[in-house]
Amino acid sequence: MRKLYWYISLYIRRHGWLFLVSVLATIVFFSFLLPLLLKNLTFKKQNYIAVVGQYNLSNLPPIIKQQLSAGLSSIGADQSPQPMLAERWILEDDAKQYRFVLKKGVFWQDGKELVPEDVYYNFADVVMVTTPNDVIFKLPEPFAPFPVAVSEPILRVANKKRFLLPSITQLIGIGQYEMLDYKMNGNYLREFRVDGPQERYIYRFYPTEEAAVLAFKKGEVDVLLDLASCHGLCDWKKLEIVRDLDFDSYLALFFNNADPQLGKNVRQALAYALEKDYGEARTIGPFNPNSWAYLEGGKDYQKDWERGIERLIDELPREPLDFEITTTTIFQEEAEAIKEELTAFGQEASQSCRNSSSVEDKELCDNLAINLRIKISNFPDTNNFQLLLMGQSISTDPDQYFMWHSAQATNFTRYKNTRIDSLLERGRQTVDVEERKSIYQEFQQFLLEDPPAIFLHYLERFSIAR
Repeated sequence: MRKLYWYISLYIRRHGWLFLVSVLATIVFFSFLLPLLLKNLTFKKQNYIAVVGQYNLSNLPPIIKQQLSAGLSSIGADQSPQPMLAERWILEDDAKQYRFVLKKGVFWQDGKELVPEDVYYNFADVVMVTTPNDVIFKLPEPFAPFPVAVSEPILRVANKKRFLLPSITQLIGIGQYEMLDYKMNGNYLREFRVDGPQERYIYRFYPTEEAAVLAFKKGEVDVLLDLASCHGLCDWKKLEIVRDLDFDSYLALFFNNADPQLGKNVRQALAYALEKDYGEARTIGPFNPNSWAYLEGGKDYQKDWERGIERLIDELPREPLDFEITTTTIFQEEAEAIKEELTAFGQEASQSCRNSSSVEDKELCDNLAINLRIKISNFPDTNNFQLLLMGQSISTDPDQYFMWHSAQATNFTRYKNTRIDSLLERGRQTVDVEERKSIYQEFQQFLLEDPPAIFLHYLERFSIAR
């Protein structure tokens, strides 16, 4: 026994440091490194998805935010707000206060129960107050679209410590999908990983669609979402390609309504001049056709050269109709088709004017021979254009105050119509749904009668996967 004791003592004196290091390394490996390794080495299917745009942790793309969490409300199929994390909401103080009653038994991904103090939205001029069960928003004036605004998913921010590595910001949401980690490129995200019950999603960020398509060709990503065009990939074999109509965005030829050449008669005439055979993609106005406020049977300006020429002859322009269409490379082909059609229409109008017995000054007929130029720009200047062929997104709520109200700097078409202003002001302050619907349908009716743009079609979007 004593001999064994001396053998052990001698071994410890000679190799004890190695034994101690081995024990400590084993503890570290099984306590920290092995769990970390198992978390990152997964048998789950991994989806590498391209995201176009510059984003950071405080400005995540909608697809990721909606995957990680939810808002107080959600958006239904008819674009109306529905209860989500809140079981209901109540209007108070003459519709200037919204009280959202939170659902019970809702938990964050770290196990903490959702309480009113966790809810945060960075709204200007809105005071938030919490009670044990409610979140109260106090607004300076009635604002009917507010329940749509709180459909934005909420997230908690925590500091995630990592063994032997710097700690990182952890975004905690509500639901089955959790943020795993992320990589930055300067101030912007380069990669963001989301872990789900069955699959893992690795989002990689690219500045343009062209860069994302190149990454797809190089094998960096396997999925391209929400592209404006196929970028030549539609002819590739062994790809899954889905084409969808995006009813939340449309293509239109916007008028600079401050241009003296673009009076109401000229705008209506140009609208009647164009062929609009787009089938189910055809849009007659700036509303989603699935919206609860959409107007069926509005003025659609189907191609009618006779009526268009009547509009021009009713008020003959004193100067030649000389226009420039500004657009991007995406819509260049459509711009060329529009130029060809309007040029032919102008020639027909000029000839009809000369043949008309009601026109005394035949020299003015030459002004109807429309002359068009096309300007291509990757970033069109909305402060400097005559005609702008551009895609435009549609707000979830029918409120389009920022787009068409004459007092708004965001009204890039410089559209001014006192009746439209009045309807937009009433629409966002009226909380009764049926009354709001009536207001917005009247708004659509009068907007189409005095068109600030030629509404063409809803935009087609492409999703491509290996």
